[in-house]
Amino acid sequence: MTLTPRAVVVHRHTELEELVARHGTRQQAAFFLRSRDRSLDDVEVRHAAQTQALALVAGAIPLDWRRGQVERADLDRFVFGPEDVIVAVGQDGLVANVAKYLDGQVVIGINPEPDRNPGVLVPHPPAAIASLIATAIGSHLGDHVEERTMVRAKLDDGQTLLALNEIYIGHSSHQSARYRIETADGRIERQSSSGVLVGTGTGATGWCRSAWLERHSTLELPQTREALLCWFVREAWPSPATGTDLTEGVLTAGQELVLTAESGLVLFGDGIESDAIALTWGQRATIAVAQQHLRLLV
Repeated sequence: MTLTPRAVVVHRHTELEELVARHGTRQQAAFFLRSRDRSLDDVEVRHAAQTQALALVAGAIPLDWRRGQVERADLDRFVFGPEDVIVAVGQDGLVANVAKYLDGQVVIGINPEPDRNPGVLVPHPPAAIASLIATAIGSHLGDHVEERTMVRAKLDDGQTLLALNEIYIGHSSHQSARYRIETADGRIERQSSSGVLVGTGTGATGWCRSAWLERHSTLELPQTREALLCWFVREAWPSPATGTDLTEGVLTAGQELVLTAESGLVLFGDGIESDAIALTWGQRATIAVAQQHLRLLV
């Protein structure tokens, strides 16, 4: 028997909710903000926009559909089904947060604050949700889906990590990361650095772009739909034992960047340090274009 679709609404706590949770009451939250020359008014306006967007989404879900809701902090404990339609209500980063937990499900990005959020991954206004849901289950869905490349890291013990923007490999603190790097063309170098970024075309508009700009790189960054990755070594340190020659490059589909740890390292994706994988001395991590894609309704 085929299950009816399930709409899974993904969101995160608003700043107002976090402030009240931290300080106990709205009055205490308002006092805290005033002491820092801020007002609760702006926070309340943003909270209202998010609440209204969530209400519009809830009201547009067909009555015969099943429903689910998950807060960003609980994504790693939520089980997504193949018949789910994902509705991410919030900032662009929310789509990146949920992408690695999906396997082909369509994501609808709803932007409750278009005057504050760029809307790269949440391009749709809340009022459009009913027509977007209809498109998500329509016969011409493929005409409205943009597939975005993801990056995958695989450790030699079988652990894997997926990310939509970028994967960071480095020390868990501000100490130097020590490792051996092997590029796709077989070049090898021992390095000590602030870590390595490997990003997609989507990530090339964020952290990777910052690294690219800082070093005045002439590397051509990948576009959002290209099956390409870019990688940058951050602040490689020259010494008698470590080099600085292999600090940036591009990976095409099928190519790999390999890092062998020579100190304790961690890997995390899309800036979520709490969901990190440890890489111990001597372990290898292989980074490449992922087989999975984000399927974004556009």
